[in-house]
Order: sequence, then C-alpha cells, then structure tokens
Amino acid sequence: MIVLCGGTKGGVGKTTLATNLAAMRRHGWDALLLDADKQGTASLWAQIRDDAGVNPRVPCVQKQGAKLHLEVKALAEKFQDVVIDAGGRDNMELRAAMIVADVFVTPVMPSSYDFWSLTDVNRLVTDARIINPDLRVIVVVNRGSTNPSVAEVDEVRQLVSEFGGMELAETVLRDRIAFRRAASEGLAVVEMARQDAKAVGEVKGLYREVFGNDHQ
Repeated sequence: MIVLCGGTKGGVGKTTLATNLAAMRRHGWDALLLDADKQGTASLWAQIRDDAGVNPRVPCVQKQGAKLHLEVKALAEKFQDVVIDAGGRDNMELRAAMIVADVFVTPVMPSSYDFWSLTDVNRLVTDARIINPDLRVIVVVNRGSTNPSVAEVDEVRQLVSEFGGMELAETVLRDRIAFRRAASEGLAVVEMARQDAKAVGEVKGLYREVFGNDHQ
C-alpha cells in the first residue's frame, strides 16, 4: 500500500503522522518511509532512530522532483508499504505522489485557516483522480484540544461533507506532548518506554483507519 501524508498548509503535523504510521507498520511489515519534503524532517527522525539503535529500523529515502511518482512505483515493487511525507504546499512532489497513492491522509488543525486549506486539497484531489480515480482521502483533525468541544470536529465534518469524495477520520489526534517527545527520540508514541495511553490509543485508531484489518 502507498500512503501519502500531505496537504497544502505547513505545520499541521504531516511528518508526525508519517513517522508514526511508518514505525508502527515496520512491526510485522516491510515498510519504507519516503521523505519528499525538502526540509527533510522525516529523514532527520529516521537518522535519530538509527543513531539510537531503535528496532525495528525504519528505512528512509529522500526523493523529490516531478518524476517522484515513477520512483514511488518502483519502490512499491520492493516494499509491502511506502509511507510518504510530502511538504505542506502545492508542489510537484505532492501532485506526483497523489497520482500513485492508495490513501491520502491530510491533517488539519482546528482553526478556520486550516479548514480553508481543504478547499485547495479538494482541488488537488479532483485533478489527481483524473489519473488515480480510486484515491482514498482521509482528513484527520490533528492537535485538537485535550478538552475538546463538540463544535471543533463538527466544523470539519461539515466542510468535508460539502466537498464529497473525502472522509473524516473518526480518530482525532489531540495536542499531546507525547507526540513531540517521541519525535525527538526517533520513535512512534507506541514505542516509548513511558507511554501516554491516550496518545497511543489515538495513533492506533488512525493506523486502523488507514490500513484497515492489517493492524497491530
């Protein structure tokens, strides 16, 4: 399976999603993390993990350019799963990845500015489906309040329903320090020695929504 974590707005947690999903997938599956973001944050996470000797190792490669889709297809023949971290902007890498991905996971934070970015995402999805009609799109509310109001998620649900062709993840990832601590150690939150049960439950929920029955 090819899973793309991306969007058109930066700073919403795409790398957090990609690294957690890739690390979890490595427990039992031959998965690759592909860093398509010029900032290289996912690659840095993988290097920290390697330096710390964390098992299982998460192989990570950096690929950019308009022909990214061809490289992803080639890698997908060698690995069971490819998890792509794309930058937070409308660029050639994001567009190329969308035409070969099976699942496009796009996070939004609970703010009007982030909600509006879904208009751009919807436009890109419409274009990508000309070539990749089976592309599945999952919108994930990320960094939600730990004391959430019902309206926080309802606003996103309303917007997603207006576009059609997207689904809103049942899982909401809250703004928890565990995600930041795990990232600094090259880990997924499920791998931390001292686990935040709520963060673990959230990321496992998202994992199940992305990968279906192939879950831990």
